[in-house]
Amino acid sequence: MRLLISALMLFALHTVAASTPALSVDHGQVRQPMPGRTVTAGYFSLHNASADAVQLVSASSPLFARVELHQHSHKDGMMRMEQVGRIDIAAHSSVTLEPGGLHLMLFEPAAGLSIGQSVPVLLQFANGQQLEILLPVVAMPKR
Repeated sequence: MRLLISALMLFALHTVAASTPALSVDHGQVRQPMPGRTVTAGYFSLHNASADAVQLVSASSPLFARVELHQHSHKDGMMRMEQVGRIDIAAHSSVTLEPGGLHLMLFEPAAGLSIGQSVPVLLQFANGQQLEILLPVVAMPKR
């Protein structure tokens, strides 16, 4: 009987682990572009629940002509924004794309974006894995 209970518990744990996605995103958003601007930023937390490190190598969206991976850096006393070729996410770890750090740059929206609208984004990883996400459009914060 104890053997049966142990086997059922192992099966239940395996089933829960198998149903948990290796890669997931939360706290996502795309900022509504300022009037007259054709570029905006996207932010989210990317979680890697797998036992292997992964590399985010590109992103795309049907609502934008181009999406790039970017980071802010501090060089020679100046803050700069630069494109990066990849974003590394260690095994059992998370990376946050946020203002002042890593982020998505989204160029040339196909149409105007409304607050609350969802922007589909396809994340592409070096291992061939893809993750489709929806990021809500939010207002640009007031300064």
